[in-house]
Amino acid sequence: METSQRDDQQRAAARRRKELLEAADRVVLRDGPGASMNAIAAEAGITKPILYRHFGDKGGLYRALAARHTDALLDGLRAALDAPAHRRDRVEATLDTYLVAIEARPQVYRFLMHPADSDESQTGEQGFDVGRHSAPLLRRMGEELAQVIAERVDLGPDGEQLARVWGHGIVGMMHAAGDWWLRERPCSRDELVHSLADLLWGRLAAAGDRMGGPGF
Repeated sequence: METSQRDDQQRAAARRRKELLEAADRVVLRDGPGASMNAIAAEAGITKPILYRHFGDKGGLYRALAARHTDALLDGLRAALDAPAHRRDRVEATLDTYLVAIEARPQVYRFLMHPADSDESQTGEQGFDVGRHSAPLLRRMGEELAQVIAERVDLGPDGEQLARVWGHGIVGMMHAAGDWWLRERPCSRDELVHSLADLLWGRLAAAGDRMGGPGF
C-alpha cells in the first residue's frame, strides 16, 4: 500500500512538473530572456515560493527547460543523420534541423543561450552568467554528435578521439554560425546550410563507412 501511494505521489509530482514547464515555455515564448519567475508563477496559477519548491531557483528552472528542449533537438538531429540519403544530404539535413529549431522558436533559443540578455530592471532578478549555463548544453550536444559519428563513420584507430573532436567542433560551428545568422540574417537558411556543408566537406567526405553505401 505504501509503495502504491508513493508511486501515485511520484506520478502526480511528475505531471505537475510537466505542467509547470509548459507554463514556463509559454512565458519564454512571449518574453524570451526576460522571462521572470514571477511571470512564470502567474502563468501557472501558483505563487513564486511554490515554483521555487519545484525547481529551487531560476537556474534550476533553466536547466529543466534546457533538458526538455535539448532532448527534442537531439531527437531531430539523430533522425536527420539516420535518414535514408547520401552523406552530403544527411549533413545538410542535420545542419538545417538545428537552424530550423532556433528559427522557429528564437525566444526559447535566446532564453537558453543568452539568458544574460534579460533586463534585470524589469524582472527584478539577477541575470545569468551565459557561459556557465549554456556551455553544458553545447557540451552535451557535442558528446551526443560524437557518439553518432563514431558509430557511423570509420575513422581508423584514433576514431573515438577524432569523433569527439569533430562532434564538439561541428556543434560549436553550428552554434556560432546559427547565432550570427539569427541575429543578422545575412543570407537565407538554405544558403547558410549549403555553405556550412561545403566547409565540412573535406576529410569527412573521404572517410570510410563501416556500413558501406552512401553512409553516415
